[in-house]
Amino acid sequence: MPLTRDSAMNTANVLSEALPYLQRFVGKTIVVKYGGNAMIDEELKNSFARDMVMLKLVGINPIVVHGGGPQIGDLLEKLNIESRFVNGMRVTTSETMDVVEMVLGGLVNKDIVNLINQNGGNAIGLTGKDGQLLHARKLHVTHKSPELEKPEIIDIGHVGEVSHINTSLLNMLTNSDFIPVIAPIGVDEEGHSYNINADLVAGKVAEALQAEKLILLTNIAGLMDKEGKILTGLTTQQVDSLIEDGTIYGGMLPKIQCALDAVHGGVNSAHIIDGRVAHSTLLELFTDEGVGTLITNRRR
Repeated sequence: MPLTRDSAMNTANVLSEALPYLQRFVGKTIVVKYGGNAMIDEELKNSFARDMVMLKLVGINPIVVHGGGPQIGDLLEKLNIESRFVNGMRVTTSETMDVVEMVLGGLVNKDIVNLINQNGGNAIGLTGKDGQLLHARKLHVTHKSPELEKPEIIDIGHVGEVSHINTSLLNMLTNSDFIPVIAPIGVDEEGHSYNINADLVAGKVAEALQAEKLILLTNIAGLMDKEGKILTGLTTQQVDSLIEDGTIYGGMLPKIQCALDAVHGGVNSAHIIDGRVAHSTLLELFTDEGVGTLITNRRR
């Protein structure tokens, strides 16, 4: 089909609109948490891979941190291993941790690496065990209830939090034109493995590297006010207010807290974007409108 004058002009306008953003972000690091529908739908998987390849080609350094909860759940079910959750976190026994490592560090990680490479990139898959990338410590979960005088401490097994990140390894890879793809598995000083929330790992990686941006792909259009209107740009102070008045609640709170911590820790901005939209990362980075919610420390 021949290119019409109108479609040609539209393409030129899109490229022109992207130019100042390209100039601003060249040489900068962007950490992307990859999950949700974008990891399941074949068209969205390919558009995500192409986005990462394009970012690298124009001189931006993407680092991908991925989840894989549904895939872990599917294999546990096939193996007749019960899945239990406490405060939204998977109780991870030694047996479950073996499955987590197989799925996250093997199947899911290598599928993403292969997809990026098939689209012309140069991705390399990592877990926290590779090059001592993610140092972890056991996560202690407390549960409060009216019946208890003190909060109850619950052992949820091999679930951890990040204590240290080997930034020299990531810098070496990005400077060598690789796209790191990180499975959120950490290891402690005794060599024990831990399952870590992927949003948390992405935020901590962005903070450790003082990244330009943290991008969290989600299955929603962005943060919304009580009338259902998308909030496109927020300061950290405004987000705190939305948490206090109950606009942000439930399962969205940990993701938002991760974004807030990253921005408070030196990341220039955090983005909650709609991973159900093809090429959502490029749209958020290189267009004036974007496809989600931007959070910064700067007052607008």
